[in-house]
Amino acid sequence: MEEMKSDETHGEHTLIAVLGITTLVFLILVGVASAEPFAYIANMESNNVSVIDTDTNTVTATVNVGTYPVGVAVNSDGTKVYVTNHYDNTVSVIDTATNAVIATVPVGRWPEGVAVNPAGTDLYVANNDDNTVSVIDTATNAVIATVPVGREPEGVAVAPDGTKVYVVNTDDTVSVINTGTNTIIATIPVDGFPVGVAVSSDGKKVYVASGGNCTVIDTATNTVTATVPVGSNPSYGVAVNPAGTKVYVTNVFDDDVSVIDTDTKTVIATVPVGWSPHGVAVTADGTKVYVVNGGHDNVSVIDTNTNTVTTTINVGTGPVSLGQFIGPQQAQPVPLVANFSANPTEGKAPLKVTFTDESTELPTKWKWTFGDGSKSFLQNPTHKYSKAGVYTVSLTVKNAKGSNTVTKTDYIKVVTKPVAAFSASPTSGKTPLTVEFTDGSTGIPTKWKWSFGDGTISREQNPEHQYLQEGKYKVTLTVSNVAGCNTIKKTNYIKVTTNTRPSIYSENK
Repeated sequence: MEEMKSDETHGEHTLIAVLGITTLVFLILVGVASAEPFAYIANMESNNVSVIDTDTNTVTATVNVGTYPVGVAVNSDGTKVYVTNHYDNTVSVIDTATNAVIATVPVGRWPEGVAVNPAGTDLYVANNDDNTVSVIDTATNAVIATVPVGREPEGVAVAPDGTKVYVVNTDDTVSVINTGTNTIIATIPVDGFPVGVAVSSDGKKVYVASGGNCTVIDTATNTVTATVPVGSNPSYGVAVNPAGTKVYVTNVFDDDVSVIDTDTKTVIATVPVGWSPHGVAVTADGTKVYVVNGGHDNVSVIDTNTNTVTTTINVGTGPVSLGQFIGPQQAQPVPLVANFSANPTEGKAPLKVTFTDESTELPTKWKWTFGDGSKSFLQNPTHKYSKAGVYTVSLTVKNAKGSNTVTKTDYIKVVTKPVAAFSASPTSGKTPLTVEFTDGSTGIPTKWKWSFGDGTISREQNPEHQYLQEGKYKVTLTVSNVAGCNTIKKTNYIKVTTNTRPSIYSENK
């Protein structure tokens, strides 16, 4: 049964090659605002694109496009998806917010590979029958240049800095395009019918799936530095993880994926997947690999820690992915968070305070409550507190994303000159006598100085003190705040006795 399956697959690809339309379907992972990355898979036989939520590994939408869609690219902010329609000679532009086609761009004959630059301004489309690459201005959705390349170009990848485009051609070459001039600056020979192409995140290496190998190209010299044997010919899809440490290559006739260590340039694992695997892509965090199985109409999800398939997702008919382009995972939206500061936060009445909004995400509405019954709807109000007291301040902010409130308890202290007062317990007893002192001052003091009559002091509000000698002790408390200070003295307040009576200490003598 396995032999029959292999023969059927080989026949399918032989027919495609004879027709000169080696299909190229790209699996793209992209982050969308407020969501995990989505995988966009072009299904060439059902003429649509399956949208997979990689958080739940479910198909959340199916978008109808042109005839025989093969290539997919997503812009860097995840707002647009570009799909090449092989038999229509067009590119469909999908709005990811609505999952609807918003434009159709005519290009050359039999478009296959497609890639968008990091800035999202230029799109590059490999026209398989024209031996050219169309350059599209994404602002106008119009072709602004046509670049001749090698024979029957298929895979396309853009360097991370956007200065170069790498195009694999079935005449066993890779064309290097300077994006500033849209001209070929190098042609690199490779082996064995190259199809898939990927660039490392640092832009230093290009990986090409060719024949039964993965070819490694040094981008500084545009030379092949290594050829890593993988599975049986043909090897189609290739992807490199974000860290640049692992490369994943699909082996169509072996029904598996080869995992390459980029340091040793050796295969360190082989992962069985579905029938006739083609496209392969790595998530932005490097934890999962998605493999499109053209013969089974599904996608295998590989856990990169264990190199095992954890789930399989059914998609449309005829997904055949030859290469991968990964858009960065979109950052989660920063939530609206209310925050503020005030100056001053303490002073004597009447106290004029300036409040400053420090909320995130550009609120458009503000509501302040100052704790004394007053409110304001200004962004940065000034408020006058007329009476002494401790005030809790709240700010509620709103914008299109929602609302948020912050409350700062006892934030504003409006004070008058304090009046010192205190109590103690116990006030008499035998040595050693431990006494707890309690501040009872009014006027909201902020500083305290205690003198316990035995030569020791404390600056705590409610200190504890131990008397070791017999005597009668005078206790003094001085309190202060920004409005002034006040002192109270209690003579012979603490009385300490002892059975032995070795001496009598009194600060009052």
